[in-house]
Amino acid sequence: MVPLLLVLLLALLLFGAGFAVKALWWIAVIVLVLWLVGFVARPKGGTARWYRW
Repeated sequence: MVPLLLVLLLALLLFGAGFAVKALWWIAVIVLVLWLVGFVARPKGGTARWYRW
């Protein structure tokens, strides 16, 4: 019974990790698109940056 519970727990952990990794990939893609839009749409002329860091 204990090995079966361990296998089920491992499967649940791997499913959760897979979902988290997929969500992080989508967040990374959205941030990249926003960065590219900000890079292209920056004000013309000089060293003006659209972000503050």
